This record gives sequence, C-alpha cells and structure tokens, in this order.
Amino acid sequence: MIITEEEITHLFSKFNSCKVLVIGDVMVDSYLIGKVDRISPEAPVPVVALKQRDNMLGGAANVALNIRSLGAEAILCSVIGNDKQGDILLNLMKNEGLKTDGIIRSNERITTTKFRIISNRTQMLRVDEEIDTDLNAKDTADLINCITNLISEQKPDVIILQDYNKGVLSPEVIEKVAAIAANAGIAVAVDPKKKNFSAYKGITLFKPNLKEIIEGLKTDVDPLSVVSLQNAAEIIHNSQNVRLVMITLSEHGIFISFKDSNGIKSEIIPAEMRSIADVSGAGDTVISVAALCLAAKTDHFLMAALSNLAGGLVCEQAGVVPVDKYRLMAEASVEM
Repeated sequence: MIITEEEITHLFSKFNSCKVLVIGDVMVDSYLIGKVDRISPEAPVPVVALKQRDNMLGGAANVALNIRSLGAEAILCSVIGNDKQGDILLNLMKNEGLKTDGIIRSNERITTTKFRIISNRTQMLRVDEEIDTDLNAKDTADLINCITNLISEQKPDVIILQDYNKGVLSPEVIEKVAAIAANAGIAVAVDPKKKNFSAYKGITLFKPNLKEIIEGLKTDVDPLSVVSLQNAAEIIHNSQNVRLVMITLSEHGIFISFKDSNGIKSEIIPAEMRSIADVSGAGDTVISVAALCLAAKTDHFLMAALSNLAGGLVCEQAGVVPVDKYRLMAEASVEM
C-alpha cells in the first residue's frame, strides 16, 4: 500500500478529535526488580535482592494509555476491588491524566494485580492476584448503568471491549453494550478471549490472535495460508455477524477480512523485521490503533497495516508500554 506523508499526517490529526470508550478488565502491573547473585540454602531457587518497585496500568487501562498516546480521548470503564491495589490503580490513572468516573469499586471483588519479578532484565516469575469469575448481579447492573450513562453523556466515536477473562465482560454485559452501540450507530472493536469468544455478535471489528481463534473455533488455522485464514474469518463473519475480522499472527504479521457490497475481501500483511524485546501489550496497541482507524473511517487495509506496524514497535521495548505516536507516524511515512 502506498500512502503519502501528508495522508498519514491527516489521519493522525483525525485521531486528535476522537473519543474512545474502553470497557473491560483493568489491572495493576507490578514489577519487583532486583539482582540475583546467590541460590537459596532452603531450596534450589534464586534469591532476588529487591532494588526497585514499579506499578503500571495494565489490561484495558493500557489500552486507554495507548488511545491517549495516539492523541485521542480515552474514557475507561471497569470494576475493581475496594482494596489497596484499587487505590493504587486509581492513583495511577490520575497521574496519567485519565478520568476515574467510569471505575466502579466493588466489595465483592479484588483488583487484579500481576506481580512480575525481574532480574537482569529477565522475568523470573509472575504471580497473579485476582478473581476471574463473572460479576455478580449488583455489580453487573451498576456497570451497565455506568456504560449507558457514559455513552449518553460522552458520545464516544468508537467503543473498545477489552477482554482478559477476569469477569468484567460477561455475556450479559457484552450483549447490552452491542445493543446500545448499534442503536447509537457507534462502532465496536473487540479484543476477545476464549471464554466469551462466541458471545461477541453484531459488532464491527473482531480482533483475536492466532491462539485465540484456534481455541475459539476449535479448529486448526495455518497462519501462512490465506485460504485457511479466510475459512476461519468466514465462520466469524457469518456465525457472529461481524463486519471486520483482524487476526494477529505474531511474526507472520496480520490478517484482515471484511465484508462490503462486493463480498468478502482479505489479505495477509507481513510483519516488519524487528528486534523483539517483549510482546506484552502488543495486542492492546493493535486494538487501539484499529479502533481509532474505525472512528476515522480509514481504509480497512490501511487500518490493518498501521495496526501491524504499531504492534511491532511496542515489541521492541521491554515491559508493557503504549505506542509512541510520533515514531509510528515517522515509520508509517517510510514503510507505507
């Protein structure tokens, strides 16, 4: 695809006026960083001498950070615990300039936290503290009411459903959001997981990765075969009434399939050669760029190519980080 630097600049300028409602599982990414120079005498395990603690926004909150980094306004909506980690998450949001109006605190939940133990720039262990069952009836009702009010008051240009299987996006919540968005004419982009894979019906963009689509459809998919990917995408198009299917293929790039008046069109866009440091958070970046392209009514092949490029850029950095807007613009101007 050939696109001029002026066209790239114009597209990114459109992002600045976009408003994005991000709904899904938020979490705290907690990093315990230290040095290993001995083995424990109690068991054959390394001893990490702790030097530094860092807390960062993760999950759907990282999507919100990507949206903001790209110049758009992010509105985050989720349910967290009424606990110390919840306080940390809200403070992180405030420090990042994100509004907390859409965050509901529940006495029946804990705030999801991923503790990563790092030594010599290598992740040695991860400990997850979470409740991953669906929200109870009260929390579900409170969440749906909050979403309804945010859509009515904020009038977002696009909605992202960011699912990490932690219980915020239950089938009831998914169905309600899809119905409200359809009535309001708002595009919905979904980053799914296995648990609710088939619950996403009547939405605009469905973005699984290769593992998720294999597990969700319970079938083999060859990432190097256009026909195999087309067959998988067609199932999603037809069974879930989805207009666009975008499958991330890791080192093989990204696959896009969409319906228009002439039928279904599709293409594999190869990945750029990168020095990969960490793939964490790449999916958050991809869905963020794709959603903004939906809001800006971008050509679908350009949307996939730009999302593919953005996902590769964040993989060059260690840890979960949002995409750098200006580096993405510069690379897009050269690569595309």
